[in-house]
Amino acid sequence: MSGKDALLLFNYDWDESAFAAVLPRERTHHAGFDLFSFPSNAQLIGFDLDRFAARLARRHPRIGAVVSHHEQFGALAAALVAEKLGLPGTPPAAVIACQHKIHARRVMQEVAPEANVAFSLLPVEYGQEIPAALPGGLDYPVFVKPVKAAFSVLAKTAHSQAELQAHTRFGWRELWVIKRLVAPFDGVARRLLPGIEPAHRLLLEQPTHLVRPNARQFNLDGWVFGGEARALGVVDSVMYPGTQAFMRFDYPSRLNPQVQARALEVAQRFLRRVGFSHGMFNMEFFYCEQSDVLTVIEFNPRLASQLADLYLRVDGVNAHAMSLALARGEPAESAPRLKPAAGAASSFVFRCFAPGQEPRAPTAAAQAALQHAFPDALLMPMPKTGHSLDRDYTWLGSHRYGVMHLGGKDEHDLRERCERASALLGWPAPYARAGGPKPSAPTPAPMLWEDAVSAAA
Repeated sequence: MSGKDALLLFNYDWDESAFAAVLPRERTHHAGFDLFSFPSNAQLIGFDLDRFAARLARRHPRIGAVVSHHEQFGALAAALVAEKLGLPGTPPAAVIACQHKIHARRVMQEVAPEANVAFSLLPVEYGQEIPAALPGGLDYPVFVKPVKAAFSVLAKTAHSQAELQAHTRFGWRELWVIKRLVAPFDGVARRLLPGIEPAHRLLLEQPTHLVRPNARQFNLDGWVFGGEARALGVVDSVMYPGTQAFMRFDYPSRLNPQVQARALEVAQRFLRRVGFSHGMFNMEFFYCEQSDVLTVIEFNPRLASQLADLYLRVDGVNAHAMSLALARGEPAESAPRLKPAAGAASSFVFRCFAPGQEPRAPTAAAQAALQHAFPDALLMPMPKTGHSLDRDYTWLGSHRYGVMHLGGKDEHDLRERCERASALLGWPAPYARAGGPKPSAPTPAPMLWEDAVSAAA
């Protein structure tokens, strides 16, 4: 039956399992490739987003929806396909405006300067000499990140000119990979937003985590329908002590509801300014209670897929079903709701900060024991060895060896369940312990694009 099928782009990991539970297999079509596996990621060679979208539009002229929550290529590809086929979707120019970080900062300065940070574009290409004085009145330490990137790649706090210089010098292989990952976006950006800066640059920002060390980080997820933004929920990001490495994502948030409402109001101003009239979004913030300052970290024009399961557990709201409804032009609220199964839920991120001290991967018997004792547990082991493991420590300062989702009656019950579940796996529970040793890497180093793309090669 034409018009009912959905095209899912770059549908992997959290999205793959979530959409499989929402959509009958015979009603879906798939396209895209896995950036983290070889030989799939060899498709980066010569990849062009405009050609990719045009080919899909010719191949699937009668689909009823196109969806992707993939940050690097999928969100923009889905927007381009939807535009070509006249389907509901986020305008491609709005996706560009969100993902082009220097452009997004400038928009924030126009619409919500009180929630922005001091920023500037680094006026040199990779490998060129860093000027003695930073532009925009910035000074060291400074937070540096690519104008277009994902997965926190190349994001780092530089404490000196020498450190920033070293951070911007790459070998020819690294530069080739960076170009291949940024060029598809850059081509579309220059077509849709004439005069925009090349995306092959680095953005400098005032480091909020150092200026306001007590600021808490959180995610605002939501959607836009009929030009109006609505909140799906707010999830707290909890770091390993002394690091910028995620330890947990907790829901519901402990953040004051008034601050949550302020965050949505800032999001609405930004969304309207960039023409984001339809679709799911995720916005990351810092909030400092002492100064009552709300600061935007970045805007993502798609659902934060890892967090969707938390809303399902606590609110009975299926964010993936909502995104599919939006892609069909229906209100997100039309998606079926389920009975909530928990009063609190978390995405637990297991990390090791000391090479050679990684816990063993859980045996099949241990995983079976976990599922027997905790039927609601969602476990994703992520073991690495050899060069892949070494690269984690070199570029990230830690090794993420697994993620587990659990629910509980409340946050206290959730912690007790997590500790028991972690013990079954032989892993330390992701909770800070008073007096316990702190990780040895207070500021994780960046992961190169080369590492992200060739980790499984």
